[in-house]
Amino acid sequence: MRLSGFITCIVLALCGSTAAAAPATPPSPLDVYQELFVRVESQSLFSDDKTFADAEPRQNPAAILAAYRAHVPRDRAELAAFVAAHFDLPHDGAVQPAEPSASCALKEHIARLWTALQRPPTVPAPGSSALAFAFPHVIPGGRFRELYYWDSYFTALGLVRDGHTDIVQDMVAGFAALIARYGHIPNGTRTYYLSRSQPPVFFLMVGLLDPTDPAQAYAAWLPALRAEHAYWMSGERSLAVGTAAAHVVRLADGALLNRYWDARDTPRDEAYRKDVAVAQRTQRPAAEVYRDIRAAAESGWDFSSRWFADGRHLQTIETTAIVPVDLNSLLYGLEQAIALGCARVHDSGCETEFTQRMAARRAAIERYLWNVKAHCYFDYQWRRGEPTRRLSAATLYPLFVGAAVPQHAAAVAEVVERRLVKSGGLVTTARHTGQQWDAPNGWAPLQWIAVDALSRYGLRDDARSLACRWLLTVERTYDVEHRLVEKYDVETRRPGGGGEYPLQDGFGWTNGVTRALLDQYPDCK
Repeated sequence: MRLSGFITCIVLALCGSTAAAAPATPPSPLDVYQELFVRVESQSLFSDDKTFADAEPRQNPAAILAAYRAHVPRDRAELAAFVAAHFDLPHDGAVQPAEPSASCALKEHIARLWTALQRPPTVPAPGSSALAFAFPHVIPGGRFRELYYWDSYFTALGLVRDGHTDIVQDMVAGFAALIARYGHIPNGTRTYYLSRSQPPVFFLMVGLLDPTDPAQAYAAWLPALRAEHAYWMSGERSLAVGTAAAHVVRLADGALLNRYWDARDTPRDEAYRKDVAVAQRTQRPAAEVYRDIRAAAESGWDFSSRWFADGRHLQTIETTAIVPVDLNSLLYGLEQAIALGCARVHDSGCETEFTQRMAARRAAIERYLWNVKAHCYFDYQWRRGEPTRRLSAATLYPLFVGAAVPQHAAAVAEVVERRLVKSGGLVTTARHTGQQWDAPNGWAPLQWIAVDALSRYGLRDDARSLACRWLLTVERTYDVEHRLVEKYDVETRRPGGGGEYPLQDGFGWTNGVTRALLDQYPDCK
């Protein structure tokens, strides 16, 4: 195996067998530039807060901060001149392989996009917020110039179908290296993403490396899988009933489930101005608001009515008080992957432990997240001890990982068909709030989760219908605009909107999911 030597190095690092200690977590741009960073963002020097967070300094950052303090710019114009003199600003990632062509079929266009979105190994410039990544990889595109965690699995679905399993291997190896270095896979490969992760889909990427025998792939990457699980379960042993620590919540009956969490409680570097504005609209301590905003960013659903106490407004965000369906389903899948990998290497103690963990998590999902009256899975507000009762596409995740009993799967399918399936695909939630992870938007990863979930439980007609609705939506936009975008309005079958930034082209996970579904459903009309 081409990566066998590297896998051995990662295994040694994860097992603590290397002599070198793990490096300290590098500071984010807010930590480095302090009042200079705050002023640049507060005065809206750039339309996108992420621009300055991604800028590369032309000299030592400490020297830049000292120069700023020695001669503080008097106004916005002087501040802009100071930044221009001391920083190189980023450019958006290229997303088109060439001039768009009406004669280029969608599948061919996606195949050409992989080259446009592929990046060489990342060697950060001194003082940059970029994290080192030792392998070639594929980025989403647009303002997302770096590698992102959960995007990468859905991107990989298309990469393997276009013959790029080698790139997927590289991305898996790179993610394992991040686990070895930092203890987890960060949200993205930037210093300002290190305080959180994203939905734990690493095991799904690993499974793509050997689709006919995924247990063999799990066995090969077992130390990385176990280390990621340890990150999500950190603090579980000493946790009292009715309390939480980091990502873990111990519920009233002693059951353990998980929540999204971020180790920091400051405004996000990449959205500083927006986060401060949200905190100013509440009466809550700002640190609590920032933590909940960051936790929602870890979920990937930033932002959605799923996380809002009133179901409508961002300033009521309470992400850390919510036990989410999707996260706990994915952790069930991770535990299953570890159990299978342990069985393959004949580690009976590990196999027993993770089989028991799976069973306990599945029971807790059914007890706390399944709603008998609504016939679907809801997120759970653990502080109040009640379901949120807000339907979202996350209700399909227990089916996706095989954790649902057949009668519950059938009930979920009926509810989803009635309330979330639209003419252009699966809508994210049933609520229109202006947030991008609410109606009317549909997202490629959720279409894949839904189609795969329905297929797993034998609901093949429902799966095909949903896949075809999505493919026709993507193709309709491509035929008119010759591009793929990050999200779509599935109610009107056009490019989506809402959220913190303009609609982005590219787009990694749209390309990947669309390419995979084109293979599975070639006759959609």
